[in-house]
Amino acid sequence: MKTILVTGGAGFIGSNFIRYVFEKAGFKGRLVNLDKLTYAGNPENLSDIARKYKGRYAFVKGDICDYGLVGRLFKKHKFDAVVHFAAESHVDRSIFGPKDFVETNIHGTFSLLEAARSAWTGQGPGASAGRKDVRFHHVSTDEVYGSLGAAGKFKETTPYDPRSPYSASKASSDHLVRAYHHTYGLPVTISNCSNNYGPYHFPEKLIPLVILNAMEGKPLPVYGDGKNVRDWLYVEDHCAAIWRILNKGVPGRTYNVGGDREMKNIDVVRSVCAALEELLPSPENPALKGKNYEDLITFVKDRPGHDRRYAIDFTRIKKELGWRPSVDFNGGILRTVRWYLTNPGWVRNVKTGAYRKWLDKNYRR
Repeated sequence: MKTILVTGGAGFIGSNFIRYVFEKAGFKGRLVNLDKLTYAGNPENLSDIARKYKGRYAFVKGDICDYGLVGRLFKKHKFDAVVHFAAESHVDRSIFGPKDFVETNIHGTFSLLEAARSAWTGQGPGASAGRKDVRFHHVSTDEVYGSLGAAGKFKETTPYDPRSPYSASKASSDHLVRAYHHTYGLPVTISNCSNNYGPYHFPEKLIPLVILNAMEGKPLPVYGDGKNVRDWLYVEDHCAAIWRILNKGVPGRTYNVGGDREMKNIDVVRSVCAALEELLPSPENPALKGKNYEDLITFVKDRPGHDRRYAIDFTRIKKELGWRPSVDFNGGILRTVRWYLTNPGWVRNVKTGAYRKWLDKNYRR
């Protein structure tokens, strides 16, 4: 691969993936990051990468739904691979505003698939007919499978049963990607991953929200009884899995990517509190006013249609590609909490919205 297009690379997982590609994967080519810079997109996540790899890293502000723009980028850069992260991804936001999820997750994926088909299969102007040395990798979620009972795990063959506008939009995009492989021969791969955590995570999701609220002595909200179960995957392990799939995965295949760590939400929150006690003991945090971190846990009304349990069977990627998670949850949580504690500038810019003012100044177009 000489040139890679990454969509949504200014977000949480996308920025970690770009960092992984340049810093750990040994990639020697060029990478173009296409991101619309919605509320969760933050080029500050990659400011050091942009400086260090100037000439090999390029940022383009744009919407994946803009077919003309995407087509021009394919023509200009002659991409060998696409890694498609760009998506609206917060379940709560999808419940109250599903339109953006349909637009970005379905229409945006269609736009990218059409541009890739035009460029790679000989069905568009300037195309190189029937290229086999290319790959379109689509990053999806375990939420497309629906909810599990007390036993069992999601496999790649598990029927789709999405329960929220978010998961329904991701399921739709997964089906589109598969259809372009079977109909047009587009060399695609798909990964369905469990819940990610780690550095640069926007603080609307559970773990970063709990970390930042706890640091400030604010309530730690837990939906319902706190017994909803999720599988947790450290973001760098996820990035390593995507890189492995991109390089060695079988075209047309789907790979589940899991962290092999099922936990109840309440236990996740308690683990974050324990990590904070180790790194910033509650007596040393004046915001707590004599309380312990766990004293801040507050149960709130459950989310509508809240899936009870997710669990991932990642046997396929382990057996076929030799990948498995390397970071255990306790170690990953310590790394994550430490990162937020040692990056107060990033935290301040995100919480105050200062990064949005910088974006408005530098990316008006």
